[in-house]
Amino acid sequence: MRLALIIEYQGTKYHGFQYQTNANSVQEELENSIERLTGRKTRITAAGRTDAGVHARNQVATFDTNSDFETNRIAKGMNHYLPEDIVVKKVVRVGKNFNPRRDAKSRVYRYSILNSNFHSPLKRLYTHCVIGNLDRDLMCEGAKLFLGEHDFSKFAGKVENNKTTVRMIYRSEWTYEHETLTYEVEGNAFLPHQVRRMVGSLVDLGRGNLKLQDVQDLISGEGSARSNAMPAKGLCLEKIIYENYCDLIL
Repeated sequence: MRLALIIEYQGTKYHGFQYQTNANSVQEELENSIERLTGRKTRITAAGRTDAGVHARNQVATFDTNSDFETNRIAKGMNHYLPEDIVVKKVVRVGKNFNPRRDAKSRVYRYSILNSNFHSPLKRLYTHCVIGNLDRDLMCEGAKLFLGEHDFSKFAGKVENNKTTVRMIYRSEWTYEHETLTYEVEGNAFLPHQVRRMVGSLVDLGRGNLKLQDVQDLISGEGSARSNAMPAKGLCLEKIIYENYCDLIL
């Protein structure tokens, strides 16, 4: 049978989700926990490969197993073997053809900024501190420019050869609460570093280092402006949205 996991993790000490031979990864910890629980080596498939230091609130991954354990026992058993910064929140039976990446309708990411003259020791693992005034209204205007389908090659890190850099953005908006600025974006998929570079361009816009036209030129692939990537610690994969698998949305 095929099982889907809904996973939350703090990405601080991991070199991303995807398994790496010479670095600690979230995937390795999850696969080790499954092996210790079932006695069999198992490879999992995730909906998205978060970068080093990026967090996730509701990542989705699947694996196949012959185990006859109930789903709640699998969740409890895996959590027993997982470190404290990773937890399986739910286990759901899915069809054998379900693919968490291919079947995802969209992904939602959130980037958190503390706009203050002082960093916060209590928030330092999950927010990036930006010192100085930011034009929040202008940043909101800039966020709207990302809506729709665009070639995000100027916002991407390293992309595999022959892979398209065109992505669709359904939602792109800022919310504010005192010194906390939160950017939330929903798209069909995202390129490596894309969200962090999108936020970087909006912060540069708010600082006055870029103009609205500069951001538009970046989106259009024109001009000489460049987008700077924000630190990974402020980014969190909030959820994966599926059209036909409502049980996978928490």
